[in-house]
Amino acid sequence: MRSRSRFQPLNTLRNQIFIGFILVMLIMMSVAGAFIYLNVSHLLKDSAERHIGQTAVQASGRLDALIGQMDSLTEQVANHPSVQHILLEERNGGKVNFGQRQSLLQVMHSYQAYMPSVGSLELYTAEGKMLFPIREGSLEERIGQADIREANQMKGRLVWIGIDPEDSRSLLAIRQVSLVDRWFSRGGYLITRMERSYFGLNGATAVNEEADETMLLVDRQGQLLSGEPMNQTDLSGVLHSKTQTVHIGEREYVKAVQQSERTGWSLLILIPVSVVTDGITVLRTTLIISASLGAVLFLFMSFMLSTLITRPIGHLIQAMRRSREGALALNPEPAAAVELRELNAEYNTMIVDINELIRVICEKEVLQSQTELKALQAQINPHFLFNTLDAFNWSLQEKGEEELAGLMVSMSRLFRYVIEPAHHDSWVTLGEEMAQIRRYLELMEMRLGERLSWQIHMPSEAARIPLPKLLIQPILENAILHGVENRIGNGRVEISVTPSTRSGWTKIAVIDNGPGMTLEELAAVRTALMGGAACQSKGIGMGLVNVQRRLALYYDSASYSTDGVLIHSAEQEGTVVAFEIPDEYGGR
Repeated sequence: MRSRSRFQPLNTLRNQIFIGFILVMLIMMSVAGAFIYLNVSHLLKDSAERHIGQTAVQASGRLDALIGQMDSLTEQVANHPSVQHILLEERNGGKVNFGQRQSLLQVMHSYQAYMPSVGSLELYTAEGKMLFPIREGSLEERIGQADIREANQMKGRLVWIGIDPEDSRSLLAIRQVSLVDRWFSRGGYLITRMERSYFGLNGATAVNEEADETMLLVDRQGQLLSGEPMNQTDLSGVLHSKTQTVHIGEREYVKAVQQSERTGWSLLILIPVSVVTDGITVLRTTLIISASLGAVLFLFMSFMLSTLITRPIGHLIQAMRRSREGALALNPEPAAAVELRELNAEYNTMIVDINELIRVICEKEVLQSQTELKALQAQINPHFLFNTLDAFNWSLQEKGEEELAGLMVSMSRLFRYVIEPAHHDSWVTLGEEMAQIRRYLELMEMRLGERLSWQIHMPSEAARIPLPKLLIQPILENAILHGVENRIGNGRVEISVTPSTRSGWTKIAVIDNGPGMTLEELAAVRTALMGGAACQSKGIGMGLVNVQRRLALYYDSASYSTDGVLIHSAEQEGTVVAFEIPDEYGGR
């Protein structure tokens, strides 16, 4: 939660737009870059593999041509009349003399002169005895039994042995010599020794320096026969590897293998992977540079666009905050986008309309309040005046005329306080209100005599509290009219001013010991107070409803519409009517 609140100020519309644009850009560029990179890499690798394959086919064709030449040469030597004659005589049990063997020298040299790469030609009898060159030796000492058996199986076709055991710079091939005059039976063996450079893999044609290609001729066992020497001579693992790329030493190569059907040897072509992927590296560098430039440009454009969108919205927010503080001011900031200009124009129009509505509502409220106050006071003043005149009538009948002067003085002050215009001194202090209450109670005491006793409890500091004029008077009239006068015997009225349980408020209560109200009457009065209509039962609710409405109008509090005037009453226990006012209100 702490980390979330820490980053909460950064969760702005501008940052959201900016981050959204960046994510879209990164996803699109990553997908596009990966797609281009993979496809181009695949194309480059395929092109390199096709190139290697074509080179292998061409080199294999040239190799087969050289093998064909050697096959043709050895076939001519094997079918030469002198060779056939000597081997036939040997086969028939005759003894080949030195002169016959020496006659082979001219034959062999003539063929060697025709193909200089042939180092030597060796001729052996069917039993493996060396006939040429003229020296002692046997076929089994020269080559292995496996090669001899293979030559016999091939029945006159050339068999390639491999590296010469006596000279690692030469290659050997053997051919069984078939006797034409003896039903092509085996007459002997012809061994050809040639230089390894015969296949042309050590020269400039074998290694393409520009492409860094390497061509190698490898026998069936993986031994290097011809080509540039590598770090390892045993290439069987490379030759039989199922992957397209192989490791030789510390370098990685792409390989191509082409096997010769005549010799069983394999032509191995190797190109370093670094050469193949050189174009991929350039492509990757180009993509990275392009992506970086595009990212910088995209970030700049995203920042500008997000600023263009959010700046007018920020100005509107500031204007709304000022409106919340009470100043409904227009927002003159222009916007570049049409939609934002329309939003700003609609806001300014709304502010103008709201200001006009506020003005109209305030005027209506003032007029309505003044009208209701005048109507309420018009209801209270005649009611109070009639009661006072009635009290005066009863006082004149019960007492002598000597008291008329004092009574007239009190009544004149009371009437002057009551019938002043509503707009003149509508607010008085609680001390002034209580002075008038005392005059009224003195008049009522003159009229009722011993039937009425009263008492006022008010702390001196409460005298300065402001309140609307004649706010307590209707409640007191109800207490005397419906409480004291309806009681058999002496009645008592008490006015209590005490601090409220709410700080800064004062509670005013009017208490009588009259007959009280039944549950039905109490419910009717409370309903009248909540609904705003006077209760017609015994006239008890008119004054209370007026007080309730005046509290709501003067103090502008919604709570006065429901619990402004509180009534507690029970049969034969009296009635308590109370309300609360703030100490420091001061009027409108």
